[in-house]
Amino acid sequence: MEIAMTLSDWLLLGAGLLLVPGLWALFGAGKGGYRWLVRALGAGLLLGALVLGGAGLLLRQYLWLLDDVPAATLALKQLGPQRYRATLVIGTEPPREFVLLGDQWQVDARVVRWTLPGRLAGLPPVYRFERLSGRYADVDQDRSAERSVHALREGWDFWEFRTRYLANLAIADARWGSAAYLPMADGARFVVYVSPGGGLVAKPADAATEAMVDAAGW
Repeated sequence: MEIAMTLSDWLLLGAGLLLVPGLWALFGAGKGGYRWLVRALGAGLLLGALVLGGAGLLLRQYLWLLDDVPAATLALKQLGPQRYRATLVIGTEPPREFVLLGDQWQVDARVVRWTLPGRLAGLPPVYRFERLSGRYADVDQDRSAERSVHALREGWDFWEFRTRYLANLAIADARWGSAAYLPMADGARFVVYVSPGGGLVAKPADAATEAMVDAAGW
């Protein structure tokens, strides 16, 4: 069986290989005129193990921070031409149903992007969905046809809190808005993710939806 090693794994392995001889040289070296040299070598090996281990853990954490976080699911049922019923589930909230008009659905959100210290500390992204709407593939039709826009804002507003109390603290960057949209199809199911960089990413939830998206030319 082949085992794939990432750069983080190699760095941690190197740290382990330096740690054992470093500990022996620093604490287990025998007596002799060169004992101080052996201990200095051991200290150097332990320092190298610390650097490699820290780099490996930091890299592993950085890769984890690049993962998309699932935030919502959307299921569609066609009611008529360019008319769909959308069932939206945000996190652990109860499902909500909306009627969307057009050929595509779009969800908008505001996302808090933590500064680097916050991200390295493992703080999850903070986001608030703003609206769910329908779009028409044809721009001219989008200008003139009936629109469907639904507000999703509820509860506590982190942005107002930040504006009043955190404006001078380098904790988070709240000036970030993001949107994601994909074509609508009968029976399609999607997952909306929030990336730690502050963007929304929408993906088909299953192979059937992926085929529908492909058939729509996406």
